[in-house]
Amino acid sequence: MPLPWLVVFFPWFGALVLVALPRLRLAAAVNLGVSAVSLLLALLLLGTPHGEQGWTRVDALNQPLVLLSAIIGLTTSIYSYGQLDAKGFDHLRLRAYHGAYQLFMGAQALALLSDNMGVMWVAIEIATMASVTMVAVHGTPAATAAAWKFFILCGVGIALALFGTVILYMAAQPLVGHGDGGLSWAALRLVAARCDAGLLNLAFVFLLVGYGTKVGLVPLHFWLPDAEAEGPVSISAVLSGLLLNAAMVAVLRAKTIVAANPLAIPPGPFLMALGLASVLLAGFALWRRRDARRLFAWSSIQHMGLAAFAFGLGGVGGNLAGLLHLLGHSLAKSAVFFGVGLATRLKDSQKIADIGGLATSHPALGWSLVVAIAAVAGMPPFALFASEFLLLTETAARFWWLALPLGLGLFIAVTAKVNVMQQLCLGDATPDAAPGPAGAVPGRLAFGTTLGPIWVHLVLALVLGAALPAGGAALLAQAAEMLR
Repeated sequence: MPLPWLVVFFPWFGALVLVALPRLRLAAAVNLGVSAVSLLLALLLLGTPHGEQGWTRVDALNQPLVLLSAIIGLTTSIYSYGQLDAKGFDHLRLRAYHGAYQLFMGAQALALLSDNMGVMWVAIEIATMASVTMVAVHGTPAATAAAWKFFILCGVGIALALFGTVILYMAAQPLVGHGDGGLSWAALRLVAARCDAGLLNLAFVFLLVGYGTKVGLVPLHFWLPDAEAEGPVSISAVLSGLLLNAAMVAVLRAKTIVAANPLAIPPGPFLMALGLASVLLAGFALWRRRDARRLFAWSSIQHMGLAAFAFGLGGVGGNLAGLLHLLGHSLAKSAVFFGVGLATRLKDSQKIADIGGLATSHPALGWSLVVAIAAVAGMPPFALFASEFLLLTETAARFWWLALPLGLGLFIAVTAKVNVMQQLCLGDATPDAAPGPAGAVPGRLAFGTTLGPIWVHLVLALVLGAALPAGGAALLAQAAEMLR
């Protein structure tokens, strides 16, 4: 079996095994083991020559994102190992959670690696259904409502994306004929300049709206705050760090095809408009949130807006800023959700007012969360600072008048995150929840499995922002050139 398909099918095999395991601790350990092997496979994929292998294609765009996905998949499974005992899941919910988790990991890897836009559509749909299952796994009214909203809105989005895929195939059919050739991203890009420009424009609108719903771009974002606030913390980590990236890659593949046609409407301004709207709306919304997890879900909308703006800006500089932003956001935001998840378990509340003084009451957790929130706020020397600085300089050099609202949105968001960091970590300590029958107050195991993943992510975000190895920089530069 080719390595790209092994990256996909091994988590799916793990999902079948996990569905059959009723014991909580054994299932969590197997889930961790499957994720560890998946990371090894992703590392091996870095040495795979670029090119097409059936319905998959290995290139500079998906190699770093697949590796990132495997890293977050492993750290999230480590976090789950220490936290699931407090959830009180029965056997059915336990099996659904672990099975859906690995089903999701394999599907989003397929979405990243696919060269066939039909296969990519199916993969993102599978990942969405697995995510809905994990959001609803608590079974509370709020979780069920969030999962239902997720399912309906993203279901509409994926239907629109399918329609866009069909139109794109119709545009290419006179040139490539019937069959898989009309669905290959690489083949479509080669013939895009000779395709009907009107069909390409129409296809991109549907693909942008459809996959943009899953990216969480304004005004298509309504499902995201509920999904990341009501599901298990682990689903918040993988949603913000993985599913949004896979959907963004689908948009970028479509953008490169449409942009290759000189008669088509340039797709960049559409991405810039949705991205800037997301940055501004999310920036103001951050000041009105009182729920910690919901606040950082809005931060995901803001950061995906920044990435969309960067890719819309285009050029090597804009694309490089966008890629670096996707990587840095995934690492920093997952670290924040790990810390906030443990804090909400300590306090038995997600309200910011109930989670205070963590640096005093729980110094290791509190100061870890301080650094994680600083990273997600775009403070130096982390990756988001580097990507945002590059984005602002590129925007100022090419569209100075857009640098003003972009800088305003960044300033509003940064000050909101610094404010909530002070409330959560540096204010007066609030009392912990009393121990309950389900073990509401975590023990040493939960702290170890939370703080370790947080610092792994922060160290990687630091390396990306301040000391990116030459090989990694060359790979990102090659990916940025591909997206021009």
